[in-house]
Amino acid sequence: MFRYLPFILKSSMRSRRRSLLTVASAAISLCLLGTLMAIYHAFYVEDAPPQQALRVITRNRVSPAISVPISYRDRIQQVRGVVDVMPFQYFGGIYKEPRNVFARYAVEPEHLWKVRSDLAVPEDQKRAFQREKRGCVVGRGLVRRYGFQIGDRLTLKGDIFPVNVDLVVVGIYDNPSAADVLYFRLDYLIDLVPERRRNKVFAFELLADSADAVPRICRDVDELFRNSTAATKTEAERAFELGFVSLLGNVKGFLVSISLALTFTLLLVTANTTAISVRERVREVGVLKVLGFTTPAILGIIVSESAFLTLLGGILGCSFAWLLISLIRKLPAVIVPLAGLRLDPVVGMLLILIGVLVGMASALVPAWGAARTPILRALRFTD
Repeated sequence: MFRYLPFILKSSMRSRRRSLLTVASAAISLCLLGTLMAIYHAFYVEDAPPQQALRVITRNRVSPAISVPISYRDRIQQVRGVVDVMPFQYFGGIYKEPRNVFARYAVEPEHLWKVRSDLAVPEDQKRAFQREKRGCVVGRGLVRRYGFQIGDRLTLKGDIFPVNVDLVVVGIYDNPSAADVLYFRLDYLIDLVPERRRNKVFAFELLADSADAVPRICRDVDELFRNSTAATKTEAERAFELGFVSLLGNVKGFLVSISLALTFTLLLVTANTTAISVRERVREVGVLKVLGFTTPAILGIIVSESAFLTLLGGILGCSFAWLLISLIRKLPAVIVPLAGLRLDPVVGMLLILIGVLVGMASALVPAWGAARTPILRALRFTD
């Protein structure tokens, strides 16, 4: 078939407008498909980073919106395999305008750097965060977006809590997967909120001594509070993040169904284009047979032409998907970090393969009919 390659390349572009539209439709479909596949891979296939695999979240079993007593910390700390425990509170609030969306957590500075060892911060900035009660540390992504610098003062207007917090930036951390979070001190927030809200927190973040111990720790912690008025649900941090994603509905089913719909649509578009192209070339098929081309050779040529066009569409689709994912990574993330979203090479190769297979499948039926047309009928064909 390689000896027919020049002929295949030339014939595939005989109608440039139709060929370019076919490539464009394949590129757009495969771009969207690639983006959905990248999201699915990041959420449900890719393993958690080594540091995240050691982190566990304990929250209220009924709902994340219901707090848990801060007194639970001492009992959780006694569970075998738990290295450290950090209570944290999601603050929410508004920074200047409602459209400025990013996560804001109140934490204990003496535990933050141990539990979240993947946050790279200079030692002097760590000490400043422990010393300054109104201090906060921000991710490098927030620095790029809002221009935060050490010493800047900012105010978060409370919405979940009926208080405003006045903060000063004392540290900037680097983290490739979660660079859009602001951390400030939990004791500062406790001083501001009403008395009835001081003894409860959003959740606890636990550090396990090994990834293998995480399932057992989850069971042991939940067993501690099984009969309490505020029963807990303990799960790995990745599962905790995906739990918030599931609040949107069956996200996994949505991604799969849309991917299948895009593939089927691409198949229909390519099949229609190929059928029109083959119908216009019935007489040419007769000429090829007169010149000695066999039925399998003609079938292979027509199928290869369609596969070549969708191959081009797949390559362009991968490029567009990479650009689109790069833009998605820059979107603000509140619960699920988006900075780690990427088009995995395996996903890219699979995307191109899907394009080629769709092109071959869509051309197979019309190509088979044209290749089996008798010579006399093909030469007499008019349309």
